[in-house]
Amino acid sequence: MLKRYFQFEELGTNYRTEFMAGLTTFLAMAYVLFVNPSVLSLEGVEQLPEGITRMDQGAVFTATAIAAAIGTLLMGVLARYPIGLAPGMGLNAFFAYTVVLGYGIPWQTALSGVFVSGVIFILLTLSGLREKIINMIPPNLKLAVGAGIGFFIAFIGFQNAGIIVGDEATLVALGDLTSPPVMLAIFGIVISVILLSLNIRGGIFYGMIITSIVGMIFGLISTPSGLNDIVSTPPSLAPTFGQAFVNFGDIFTLQMLVVILTFLFVDFFDTAGTLVAVANQAGLMKNDKLPRAGRALFADSAATVVGSVVGTSTTTSFVESSSGVAVGGRTGFASVVTAGFFLLALFFSPLLAVITSEVTAPALIIVGVLMSKALKDIEWERFEIAVPAFLTIIAMPLTYSIATGIAIGFIFYPITMIMQGRAKEINPVIYGLSVIFVLYFIFLQ
Repeated sequence: MLKRYFQFEELGTNYRTEFMAGLTTFLAMAYVLFVNPSVLSLEGVEQLPEGITRMDQGAVFTATAIAAAIGTLLMGVLARYPIGLAPGMGLNAFFAYTVVLGYGIPWQTALSGVFVSGVIFILLTLSGLREKIINMIPPNLKLAVGAGIGFFIAFIGFQNAGIIVGDEATLVALGDLTSPPVMLAIFGIVISVILLSLNIRGGIFYGMIITSIVGMIFGLISTPSGLNDIVSTPPSLAPTFGQAFVNFGDIFTLQMLVVILTFLFVDFFDTAGTLVAVANQAGLMKNDKLPRAGRALFADSAATVVGSVVGTSTTTSFVESSSGVAVGGRTGFASVVTAGFFLLALFFSPLLAVITSEVTAPALIIVGVLMSKALKDIEWERFEIAVPAFLTIIAMPLTYSIATGIAIGFIFYPITMIMQGRAKEINPVIYGLSVIFVLYFIFLQ
């Protein structure tokens, strides 16, 4: 029955191959279980704006595992693709560092924004408008946004590691590289780079484990004293569950409109790009089209809604799923296996105590490196493209805001295209977004 549903014979696979693929994908994604709570709780930030509180790390850990398990299960059962989902890197950084830390918006309201973006995503998917919207956004801007987020994430990683610190004269400077915590983070970067250079699946996750062990050996990280420090019942969701509806009335502002558009924009195109890339690698594309694309996008958007309710930022498809495809994964059964491991991971929350910011920082930096590969596909030789793309990318880390980078890019793109006599190539929606972003800078900055 399962073999027939997942088309094992047609795709030339079997239970063992799909199980190993699902496990491989989980190991490649497992770092998010520890990095996401660290990012959303702003662990590396000592002082928060007045009136802003931290998200509970334990609750976020549980929410992360649940959102990942449900999203991945939906992807496997409904769309039948070997693709894992979890709270997205980049979107969690935008949530924590731009919306909460930068704008001073309570995380409860930010969760409301995630919820609304997920609902809009579902409606766009069910209405069939998704392809039209994808075609509205210039490809080069999509690439620039992806690369810019990579730079922003890496910058946060360097900060959390203490490698880059604030400086009154130059804004940023090199930190104290002889400090033991900084040295531990540098070791983590080096070991992660080595593992990934050797094409070891799950290199980021293994790098975190090795770094934690080294930290414990040198007394920089507390060592678990017994089984209870490794395995326990899952942390309660009470601190975050349903908080997306507490301040729901506060989302009806221009600032929150920009936030919701950013959540939606990044998730929408990140998901579409990941689905196509992984499906193409697995040989699942037919006539350059993605079968069951609507179901795949529905799984992604539904996972975002569920994630926001339980207490985490936007859930999206992970390109790390390509590691499972590389070992033979071809069907949704691999995703069912991955989802099962995320549920099993719920019982290992005590490890949050040993996965410190110095341990998670290398993961952020490496993910930034991987995301920056989008740079190579931008048409840099065309000045009208290079200007908005460059400004989008560089504005994100320099302004500490993904939304600001997107806004600047969407403002300059029509300007340079019009000056090149190519105004007719611009979709009217882009003009509308440009006006919204101009108003955003005038009234909210």
